[in-house]
Amino acid sequence: MKLKMLFLFLFISTFSFAQDSDYAMIEKTVNYYLEGGTNNEFETLKKAFHETATMKFIGDEYKEVNAIEFFKGAMKPGPKQNRQTRIAYINVSGNAGSAKLEIDYPDFTFIDYMNLLKIDGEWKIVSKIFFRKVDEKK
Repeated sequence: MKLKMLFLFLFISTFSFAQDSDYAMIEKTVNYYLEGGTNNEFETLKKAFHETATMKFIGDEYKEVNAIEFFKGAMKPGPKQNRQTRIAYINVSGNAGSAKLEIDYPDFTFIDYMNLLKIDGEWKIVSKIFFRKVDEKK
């Protein structure tokens, strides 16, 4: 009985450590995205994405683009962005994960939903969808 309890404890501890480690790794990945965007550093932001990552959104109509190519064309070196960022949550299930991010600007908030996969031991964003929420109070 003691051996079974020890085995169960070791299994749960290992599983919990793996989950904690994956959460921390996902947090690191999404922080590349957040920090790169805040500081206008494309090379930092690029570390977060898989090379074939998609970004899907609705502007005037539905659009789907390669995320890295989009940011490469849109980001310009310059002063730090006037924004606050927050990781609202991270979910992990095996080698799949998701994160909800909130990026507050003075007049609006981007709400980003990131889907991530653990590829060759490294978490990468493979798709992003987002919504631009206008703050009526400001």
